[in-house]
Amino acid sequence: MSKIKDKNERIKRKYLNWLQEAEGFSEKSITAVETALWKYEEFSRDSDYSTFNHKIAEQFKKHLVNNKNRISNKTLSLRSQYHVLRHVRNFLTWLSGQVGYKSRISTYDVQYLQLSKKDRRVATSASLPKYPTLEQIKQLCSFSVQTEIDQRDRALIAFTALTGMRDQAIVTLPLGCFDQEKMLVQQLPSKGVQTKFSKDIYTTLFHVDETLVSYFLKWYDYLKTEKHFGLDDPMFPSTAVGFVGENHHAFTSMGVSKEFWADTNPMRKIFQARSKQANVPYYTPHKFRHFIINEAQKHITSIEQLKALSQNLGHENISTTFHGYGAIDTYRVNELVSSIDFTGLPQNRAEEAQLERIADLVAKKLGRTEL
Repeated sequence: MSKIKDKNERIKRKYLNWLQEAEGFSEKSITAVETALWKYEEFSRDSDYSTFNHKIAEQFKKHLVNNKNRISNKTLSLRSQYHVLRHVRNFLTWLSGQVGYKSRISTYDVQYLQLSKKDRRVATSASLPKYPTLEQIKQLCSFSVQTEIDQRDRALIAFTALTGMRDQAIVTLPLGCFDQEKMLVQQLPSKGVQTKFSKDIYTTLFHVDETLVSYFLKWYDYLKTEKHFGLDDPMFPSTAVGFVGENHHAFTSMGVSKEFWADTNPMRKIFQARSKQANVPYYTPHKFRHFIINEAQKHITSIEQLKALSQNLGHENISTTFHGYGAIDTYRVNELVSSIDFTGLPQNRAEEAQLERIADLVAKKLGRTEL
């Protein structure tokens, strides 16, 4: 058994390395793939991958239905089952082309690793994520600013809301990547910014609220003029820590350092602490991405703006923006449906025609035949 397990591990490592080096998968994505493969190994009791067939696929699907999370003790959701099967299916498809497995694994059998069409629709349907409102974000930034740590935290929250940038990119963003004249953030991996798939992304700040803009610009100016930060120094630096008292038995905050945070955990802790302080619900930094997309789409009036919104967030396709992030909450749907005028033709035919073109474009991008 140990020989088979070692064999499985070697080929699995080869695949994961291929995903990273050839396909450019992020560490987070590779971890998700590895977790899915662990579930298959647990189910098969570390059987040789080459023994896979359609009967095993059917048994594995039944196993996932009853599989429980060890921490929550809850069964896997359809969305989780979908992604586990997708990762295992992709791996076995790749494996079917490798030496020693070509004649053993049938791609026909691999296709059995799928949910029913009905369950796939449920698993991949756009969810309605909870995200902060503009009023909540403004309240979150309303704490008293007494120190430069307070100023940094307020600017960090405001910047996250104004850009919709991913937290990993924000914590690795150097000062020189912001063009104040154009209000443009240049997310450039060549400058150390860690973007998804290492893409160059150019993000213009959304002027959703001028007070939030002023919080960020005040911080940016403070770093340049008061702290004398250089272009390569962090936009949102880590906290400097020093000793307290003569005996040096305790630590305290000494303001900001010139160091980048090692990961996104400190950023999340800031959002948690400030949410508790402001008595507003805690939303992860990524939920602010949902906020800005849903806020912006309320005001879109042209096809160019529609594409610009998507591109500003680093999405190559409009479908990604609206399928993954653009679900409208129930209350907003109620408002929009209630506002439809059924009494006659729209007064502004030009505006109606423009909206029709936008709707048609979104439909085509989403691959749907009707709205």
